[in-house]
Amino acid sequence: MKLRFDADLEHQREAIAAIAGVFEGQETPQSTYSQVSQSLGNALFAGVEHSELGVANALNIDDSRILQNVQRIQEQNGIARSSALIDGHDSDYKFPNFTVEMETGTGKTYVYLRSIFDLNRRYGFKKFIVVVPSVAIREGVLKSLEITREHFSAIYNKVPYDYFVYDSKKLGKVRQFATDNIIKIMVINIDAIRGDKNTRIFGQEREELAGHKPSEYVSATRPILIIDEPQSVDNTPISQKAIETLNPLFAFRYSATHKNFYNLLYKLDPVRAYDMRLVKRIEINSVQSEENFNMPYIRLDAVDYDEGTKTPHAKVTIHVDGPNGSKSKKTKIKYRENLSSKSNRSDYAEGFIVKSISAKPGLEHIEFSNSTIIKLGEELGGMSEEVIKAQIRDTIELHLEREELFKKEGIKVLSLFFIDKVSNYRTYDSGIPQKGRFAKWFEEIYTELSNDQSAEKVHNGYFSQDSKGRSRDTSGTTKTDEDTYNLIMRDKERLLDVREPLRFIFSHSALKEGWDNPNVFQICTLRNIGKDTERRQTIGRGLRLPVNQEGERIFDDNINRLTVIANESFEDYAKALQADIEHDTGIQFGYIKPEAFSKLISPVTNEAIGQERSKDIWEELEKQGYINAEGKIQDKFAPDSPEFVLDVADEFKTIRPAVIDEMKHYVFESRIENARKKKRVKYRKEVKTNPDFIELWKRISKKTYYSVKYKTDELINEAVEEIRGMAEIEAVQITRKITEANITRAGVKEEKVLDETTRDADAKKQIPDIMAFLQRETELTRGTLHKILLHSDRLKDFLRNPQAFMTEVAKRLNGVLHGIVIDGIKYEKIGDQAFEMRLFEEEDEKHLGTYLDRLYKVQNQDRTTHDYIVYESKVEKEFAEKLDSMDSIRFFVKLPSWFVVPTPVGNYNPDWAIVAKKDAKVYLVRETKGTLEEEKRRLIENQKIKCGERHFEAIDVDFAACTNVQEAFKNVL
Repeated sequence: MKLRFDADLEHQREAIAAIAGVFEGQETPQSTYSQVSQSLGNALFAGVEHSELGVANALNIDDSRILQNVQRIQEQNGIARSSALIDGHDSDYKFPNFTVEMETGTGKTYVYLRSIFDLNRRYGFKKFIVVVPSVAIREGVLKSLEITREHFSAIYNKVPYDYFVYDSKKLGKVRQFATDNIIKIMVINIDAIRGDKNTRIFGQEREELAGHKPSEYVSATRPILIIDEPQSVDNTPISQKAIETLNPLFAFRYSATHKNFYNLLYKLDPVRAYDMRLVKRIEINSVQSEENFNMPYIRLDAVDYDEGTKTPHAKVTIHVDGPNGSKSKKTKIKYRENLSSKSNRSDYAEGFIVKSISAKPGLEHIEFSNSTIIKLGEELGGMSEEVIKAQIRDTIELHLEREELFKKEGIKVLSLFFIDKVSNYRTYDSGIPQKGRFAKWFEEIYTELSNDQSAEKVHNGYFSQDSKGRSRDTSGTTKTDEDTYNLIMRDKERLLDVREPLRFIFSHSALKEGWDNPNVFQICTLRNIGKDTERRQTIGRGLRLPVNQEGERIFDDNINRLTVIANESFEDYAKALQADIEHDTGIQFGYIKPEAFSKLISPVTNEAIGQERSKDIWEELEKQGYINAEGKIQDKFAPDSPEFVLDVADEFKTIRPAVIDEMKHYVFESRIENARKKKRVKYRKEVKTNPDFIELWKRISKKTYYSVKYKTDELINEAVEEIRGMAEIEAVQITRKITEANITRAGVKEEKVLDETTRDADAKKQIPDIMAFLQRETELTRGTLHKILLHSDRLKDFLRNPQAFMTEVAKRLNGVLHGIVIDGIKYEKIGDQAFEMRLFEEEDEKHLGTYLDRLYKVQNQDRTTHDYIVYESKVEKEFAEKLDSMDSIRFFVKLPSWFVVPTPVGNYNPDWAIVAKKDAKVYLVRETKGTLEEEKRRLIENQKIKCGERHFEAIDVDFAACTNVQEAFKNVL
């Protein structure tokens, strides 16, 4: 199968725009520009320059301009502004670093690869190095370069480029990297350059390079670095020194788990990715046994050392008696300690004195005086075997159910098991592999549930191997682990093919960055999860949105769910996962920072409000008691309450709905679902013969298309005024600085600045084809754009700073278009086309269940389509209850997600369709909202409702927005 890529995903375009915006003001390549000056001399294309060893990247804007650009991007993206490009307190690097944070599964690799082509098209840069921490990630990058070649070629007009992996045995590639005048991408593992000439060929003079070192060729190109997973790349002084030897112009750093946030440009953290439906929803299926307190219980959770000591201790879970009875408790025990005294239980008295504790990696265990030995992750006296079998059973059941449901969609379902020891899955007898107990249990349960006798074909284990080819336990960080991950990477697309029988994957350690598969829907943890961030690493292997057999991404909330089958309670798992996210990302759930609202769009100016205004709102929220002085959200903020109104000063009321929405992002609740608290909502097939439903559906199901009518002169006039109102576009600046040096024993240092001058850059240069740019960004005709630009009287700004002018004009034009399009929209029926009633039944077949806290059980089931109503708010729940109880209601239906009205701002899904009767029957469509005041709702909500009104008007159906049933039937019943 062949994976397909979408070039227009908003979050990816935003990240790419943030990266490109850093160099606004840099001269643009001649190849896409029209001539305004013939005095080019021998200059090469903008963005590069010749050096003795080849073609190098070149930058012709100064650090002060770049810092201004960075601060502007941070302002737009709601990120605290950097005070300096290179902060000596935070970094020893002498070149600028820029950070992009993107949650696992949201297309980080795609973004940085596409940014390479974007930086080349905009600014002419050609030499790029992708630095990775491991073989697994390196192979993943190469795979991405391979499968995106056709995609990027189409977007970037078949621009020539070449990529390769640095190999010390093929140094000719390094010379070509330096001398070729096309886009060159080198992928290199940090281990290949870490060290000096005594340990690495990268630092040695080589005959095949005319006596030069490979590092000299590379550093001469002033490459742009892309550091993939920097927390694992330059996390030691020796690694940072290796990065320095590359002599980069600057570096971009991409990860979901940064440790250092140098000049953060774009932030897509796990919460926002989750809310934007860019990753699968997460649900926890907790499998636990009832605790048997009638016998001693010991589980070895960890072996560790106290700070400053050399003697190990053990962390165990045991049964403890207290005033309220027996309970399980985690505790720390040391050599010679007696569990009887730790537990207050006499059944630990016989022989449970700690005899030895082993902390040897891979062999961690504890031994007691009665010769009982418990290895890491094992337990004595528990129900672990029964729990593991139950977990395997639950995983297979859910897998088979999803396979049946997704068959029509062409989606291959995969399940992933993480186990504690290889021997539990695979053992060896005289070198011949044998099935371990997990493999045997799996095949027994699979055969029973599927009635399929080929169980051994559907599962396999991916484990590191010893020199004899035997699988073995490892830490997950060794060279042999990398080889294992590499094998999985090569199998990635094969695993997605429905013709490949392998569907269940067993692995020893949590697969690290660099491996995931979009079609993993179940992750089963057949071991204790201990160390920090391991839960997040584990679920990260299955977060990516799935694909079908055509390689197309699936955007369906009914399908996009990842179930974790865990051996701990939902509450414990969710709490620990939240801690993992906070540890990894710096997010503090329930806390809001002063810059949190800076990206919100003002309905008055139609622009982002910025960080200063965001701080004003934050202070108002503190004043009103919605947050405290640290930004922690208080109980007073209760947006799900029907009576809730955000009480703020008049100056903030126009943006109140957006503030509420933003605050909701910081609440962790409801992001992790309890899979045990689900109910299958059933479609009542007999409803197809209900005359009220038949007539209602006949009226409301008609499809329409929209067209937009507006006067071009009106558009031109509004656009001209908007552009005239822009702030002055600043010219590209060139700074001259003369500094007196002082030479001391400590080295050469800056003594004082003797002269510093800033001037505008020479305006006689290559300028862009502004018409082509604006046509691409707005889809307006060249004639219309010509009139707008001519009458705006702002073309002098274009000559001063072309790229900045074009970017701002495009933004202003799209803002004007947005308003005019909605006001002038018209809907017309598409012949006899309509939504088919059978879609209700097809949707029902895809459902695996809905959570009980979002279901209302219908009392009069002959009045609607399903036995339960799925609601999203208290307003919807109360509306359903009222409809269910009113005598005048003959039929009602919560309209399904596939019932949509197309609009220029995205599809609109109305809420309710109703048949009511007083004197005569009426057929209605109603939208339920918390308020009817437009200024209290988001702009996009109002725009979609307005489009809904025009659509239902075109098909002659009564449509209105309401907050309750009284408003819904006003002037109707």
